[in-house]
Amino acid sequence: MRAIDYFDKSADRDPDRIAILDGGTRYSYRETRLFTERIARAMLACGAEREQRAAIYAHNHAAVLFCMLGILRAGAAWVPINFRNAADANVEFLNYSETAWLFYHSRFREQVEEIRRRVPSLQHTICIDGPDGGHLSLESFMEMGDACEPNELDWADAHGNLDQMMGLVPTGGTTGPARGVRVTNLAWGSMTEMAIHYWKGETADPVCLCTAPLSHAAGVVAFTMFALGGTNVILPGFDASQVLQAIERYRVTHLFLPPTAFYALLAHPDVGRFNYSSLRVFMLAGSPVSPDKLKQGVEVFGPCMCQSYGQTEAPMLLTWLDARTVAASAAGDHPERLRSCGRPTASVRVAIMDDDGHLLPLHEIGEIVARGSLVTAGYHNLPQATAEIRRHGWHHTGDVGYIDEDGYVYIVDRKKDMIISGGFNVYCAEVEAGIMALPQVQECAVIGVPDDKWGEAVKALVVLKDVPKGNPKPGEALTESQIIAHCKAKLGSVKSPKSVEFLTEIPKTPAGKTDRKALRKKFWAAADREVH
Repeated sequence: MRAIDYFDKSADRDPDRIAILDGGTRYSYRETRLFTERIARAMLACGAEREQRAAIYAHNHAAVLFCMLGILRAGAAWVPINFRNAADANVEFLNYSETAWLFYHSRFREQVEEIRRRVPSLQHTICIDGPDGGHLSLESFMEMGDACEPNELDWADAHGNLDQMMGLVPTGGTTGPARGVRVTNLAWGSMTEMAIHYWKGETADPVCLCTAPLSHAAGVVAFTMFALGGTNVILPGFDASQVLQAIERYRVTHLFLPPTAFYALLAHPDVGRFNYSSLRVFMLAGSPVSPDKLKQGVEVFGPCMCQSYGQTEAPMLLTWLDARTVAASAAGDHPERLRSCGRPTASVRVAIMDDDGHLLPLHEIGEIVARGSLVTAGYHNLPQATAEIRRHGWHHTGDVGYIDEDGYVYIVDRKKDMIISGGFNVYCAEVEAGIMALPQVQECAVIGVPDDKWGEAVKALVVLKDVPKGNPKPGEALTESQIIAHCKAKLGSVKSPKSVEFLTEIPKTPAGKTDRKALRKKFWAAADREVH
């Protein structure tokens, strides 16, 4: 089906159910569909073409979801833009993608004016929260399509236009300019149908709390909740205290967070004050999760913790680790599965491959590869980059891991983040998980730094709990020698950090992931290459 058809099925089934709750304002599925139809008609009245790129530049807001659905209904391609990105990065991607439409919030008017000056392909700018200078408000824009015939929106073929691009989504861009991933209706539909299966949560009244940026995975989760007939409760951004309160207040059943935000919830002083019994699916995704923190999550939030693994090129659901398995592992039944990201989902095959294209047996470490309808159609206008991730007839994820005898997939690192110390491979994620087992640790990152003896030495950057910003001294809470001794006992001397530095925060990319490039910069500044 087309992406928009999944929303429409829920709107047909229960038009009076609340689709979106934003502050004190509620929108039913009937009202939400009307907004999206008016946006789509206005776009078509203004000349929108099939697969024409349309971006959304805003913080979390109900109109972001209206516009996302309206873009899909018009047959255009959604371009999610992260307002936390540097202006140059957003301009670069908008030019590369030849974006013609921009829906934005007025709080970003200065950035939008710069975009208008520097992106010649941009033809239409619409302010979602009211008139803004010479730009139309969303309400005025929607009036432009009110005279269009309803059948103009019914452009699907009998198969649901499976090969049509419904989104052009930027990769993280941590190793260079972001690439645009062509997401087709087929891949989006595969993800949505698997999510409907895996995320039902055994509840007839799903309520999803949207607090992570809707411009990224939270927007994907919100869309899937529409397919489940759920209510999306929108918070403007992540605030640990507000999230904890909202779970109890709105009887939240579904919540998605990246691991770093999850750790912030666990460390919040009020985490024990609220009732979390409504939670059915508390999903973690975006990067590997500390097994010890995952176990703690079960103790705090109940048997609702689960995890998925995917990437922009194969969204959200390459693998799934369900709440029942997590709870059993936390109780001592196969505790090693807390380190897993689950088993391959129904629409993909996942395997481990060496550098020569040979599939590896169980428990051998290599690159995680995948095959199936979830996988991207390729990168926009980058045939060589597309060919690189298509080698040997599989999609190459760039992640390193292994599969056990029960089919569980274990990620040990990103290929590019591996440290070679004294000729041994050291995986950053494994060392980070070991350090995160210490109860005093809030967050950590592990990198390789130049070393005359070892080539590269393992270095840990650690944030301790309850250390005020501006005061990175660890005091008596935890020392460098204690962390190193703990790692030697848990991981062995080769994988243990040779040094530890205490920080007040770990730098993040605009997508909320650890920015290893920024962390490595000062240590490798004098080197002519970042290997030693």
